[in-house]
Amino acid sequence: MSSETLQDKADLKARQESMRAIKEAFEKIVKQISEGEEPTLVIKKRTLSNTIYDPKRKLLLLGNQKLVRKLFDESEVRPFMQTVLMARIIYEALRNNEYPTIRDIFYRGKHTLPHVSPRDKFKNTWEEQKESDAVLRDVEVLTNKLREEMLILSKEKGKVVGDMRLRSGNDIIDLSKMGHGAYAIESTPDLIEFVDFSADYVLVVEKDAVFQQLHRYGFWRKNKVILVTSAGQPDRATRRFVRRLNEELKLPVYILADSDPYGFYIYSVFKIGSITLSYESERLATPKARFLGVTMSDVFGDDVPLGEIHLTPEEAKQSNPEKLRKEKKERFLKALKELGYKGKLTKEPFMTSEERRNFIIKAKEKDLERAVELVGDKVYRSFVGEQLKTTRSGKKSVKRSPGYQWFQDPKWIKEIGIFFLTHSKLEIEAMASKGLKFLADDYLPRKIETNDWLD
Repeated sequence: MSSETLQDKADLKARQESMRAIKEAFEKIVKQISEGEEPTLVIKKRTLSNTIYDPKRKLLLLGNQKLVRKLFDESEVRPFMQTVLMARIIYEALRNNEYPTIRDIFYRGKHTLPHVSPRDKFKNTWEEQKESDAVLRDVEVLTNKLREEMLILSKEKGKVVGDMRLRSGNDIIDLSKMGHGAYAIESTPDLIEFVDFSADYVLVVEKDAVFQQLHRYGFWRKNKVILVTSAGQPDRATRRFVRRLNEELKLPVYILADSDPYGFYIYSVFKIGSITLSYESERLATPKARFLGVTMSDVFGDDVPLGEIHLTPEEAKQSNPEKLRKEKKERFLKALKELGYKGKLTKEPFMTSEERRNFIIKAKEKDLERAVELVGDKVYRSFVGEQLKTTRSGKKSVKRSPGYQWFQDPKWIKEIGIFFLTHSKLEIEAMASKGLKFLADDYLPRKIETNDWLD
């Protein structure tokens, strides 16, 4: 049986389209050479300064700043060579019906450069994989093709289960008949065809362990859910798969992550995109995704008890710590109003004070830094009354950050304000520790039924 017979139509189509895109992008160099011009590549800059947030589309996008790589420019000749080399490696793999991994590509291109002077800094085409990965991203920008569309494989990370049938290759896979396991989301998610499904929404769970608990409990059957886990920070394939579920099947997407700045950021990556991959946010991000929990107000309610307001060791030694806690709470309420929060502070917590004592983890300096990165140092100063000072190489320095625009919503500011007030965080597993029945039959359904989520 020939390799063409074994390959499915989606695979062949992706291969042909990617080869065409690479050819079109690099034929310009051939034309430049034939016309006696200097070979030149013009690529959009993948930098923070060229990353913009579109509030209407709720996406991080690449701006219009460009960099020019010229063959005869001493400072650009190596990046020029790397980009052309990477395109050649990918094109040959596509033409030869191969499925290289990103590690394969690193080794296929890594070799010692001829005629290198002992004084030259670089001896090889690329030294480390992070260098070849960056070149691969440049080729993605040039061709407007995801590496997944170019059939470049990576380690599978995300998993999914639910009442759904999909076609992968030449096989139909029933996601409702996976036993105690789940379907590993393949690294080429655009080659998956959705055959049929019966679901009301998608629940993306940050933690794989919680995903397994909900799966074995039958949560997705009882609630008609497509259950997905990113197993931590989401990989590209999982983000693309979730985007397709929302965009093509019109299923609402809810994110369940830890109640801490890192969990909030994971939600942000799913919803808005990431700075590193801003050039692909339109295909990887899901702007309509909602943060279901765990929120800080789920833990403390809107009215944080005075006894659970954070005091530093020095503050706790003062003659009247209770008065100090009252002052901090008053500052918190004043800051909320000044920062635009107009809602009623009536939400009750899902946890008792005793449960909080058992389950809460105290925030560390790195957690506070991450939170300041999300909302900005001005918001932190409004809640705390001073700037955050962090330790670097044994020295104290002020943490400065303008914050991310999409976290400036007053509802998000309230949640992160509670984090600043309590210096506390909570993992999803703590909710499951109250009982899996509580998580699956009370917390999650009630949050969705009452629209208790953040946008």
